[in-house]
Amino acid sequence: MIWTSRTVNGQVAWTGRTAAMQITLLPQLGSKIISLQNRLTGREWLTQAEGVLGNKGYGSPFADSDGSGWDEMFPTINACRYPEYPWMDAELPDHGEVWSLPWRAEMTEDKLECSVQGVKLPYLLRKTYAFPAEDCLRIDYAVTNLGSFPFSFLWAAHPLFCIEEGMEIHVPEGLTQIAVSYSEHGRLGKTGEVRPWPQPSADQPQIRLDRTEGREEATAEKFYFTGALPEGRASLYDPRKREGLTIAFPKEKVPYLSIWANYGGYQGQYHLALEPATGFLDDLAYAMERKSVAAVLPGETYTWHLEVSWMGQEQA
Repeated sequence: MIWTSRTVNGQVAWTGRTAAMQITLLPQLGSKIISLQNRLTGREWLTQAEGVLGNKGYGSPFADSDGSGWDEMFPTINACRYPEYPWMDAELPDHGEVWSLPWRAEMTEDKLECSVQGVKLPYLLRKTYAFPAEDCLRIDYAVTNLGSFPFSFLWAAHPLFCIEEGMEIHVPEGLTQIAVSYSEHGRLGKTGEVRPWPQPSADQPQIRLDRTEGREEATAEKFYFTGALPEGRASLYDPRKREGLTIAFPKEKVPYLSIWANYGGYQGQYHLALEPATGFLDDLAYAMERKSVAAVLPGETYTWHLEVSWMGQEQA
């Protein structure tokens, strides 16, 4: 395993490489991962920016950013106001704070550690990248409460994966329902409405949420699986090329799983994200009201991790 640094668009980029996997991230750009490659097949799994990489700074809409790669969403996804003392009505920006803040990066032995401090809430968020196997990337997360009061947070990964029509979305057996967070043109219904998985509409059996659709469908939807996860795992598999990837995470610390499926309906973009999350639905205030959110006490640290590994024909 090798870590190297270079300059990309005037920013320091770190690249981690094994015989089977390669990632590149930009700490100054929200620690965004801009590339996730399978070195065995040559496949790039993350969408690439069509224009210049970057965003318009803290508090700016995510829609005004480059729309590529893998960002971290914390401590909310949708813009909202924190609903409890002592940060009552503190405005938290779209997709959270950390995707538009510069992070610090430091090499420690064969690992890369990135960290950032909160603006509206007193926290230190750290993540450490390592390769426990040639074909596996592990990201360890830790959020420390630097304040004197407990605070709640919603974290979700936001990897915008390159897709083709007909790819398969695999989730743990036993998941049968989804809750709608967002649906362009209301195809799945309104926020909070519950639908069956994987076929959400009995009178439209052609709609299958476990298969990627074509860009010409012009749909864009975000939904969460309801109920407890049997297992912290989700996969995206290409049956034509017989390769895919799996995201694994501890369901005790990250108890929710959502999917963002953009088939040309949002800004004409075409991608899919598998999004493990610590809260239910995208608004931190909404999640706190329903007690479906993670929390960390003063001076304490909440930890979790995420692993990305390749899957082949025998694992499909």
